Amino acid sequence: MAREGSRKLGQHYEGVAARYLESRGIRIIERNVHNRGGEIDLIGVDAEALVFFEVRFRADGALVDPISSVSAVKQQRLVRAASFYLHRHGLWDRVSRIDVIGITPGHSSKYRIQWIKNAIQAD
Repeated sequence: MAREGSRKLGQHYEGVAARYLESRGIRIIERNVHNRGGEIDLIGVDAEALVFFEVRFRADGALVDPISSVSAVKQQRLVRAASFYLHRHGLWDRVSRIDVIGITPGHSSKYRIQWIKNAIQAD
């Protein structure tokens, strides 16, 4: 049951992130993509680039901010999932990147959103 609640919460914040990104010119083309490589929260198009988004939320008082919560292991999974997606769709020559969206409760607005472009590099 707790898993279901966390999935709904995740979907809520992915929706918040998608609306934020769309308001900044990103065209969201897929959500919650699962493949052998792992999971990708959002996939969008930014000008010529195909962008894979990892969405992270942390409540007030969390020990780690949302951006810092993306561990080295999670970064490897994201690179693997993005690579698998590019391979499966024949997009190896497409310009792409992995961005992280961090969401925390806001003070003057409902949420504080931090967007780190090209946050994760493939080795």
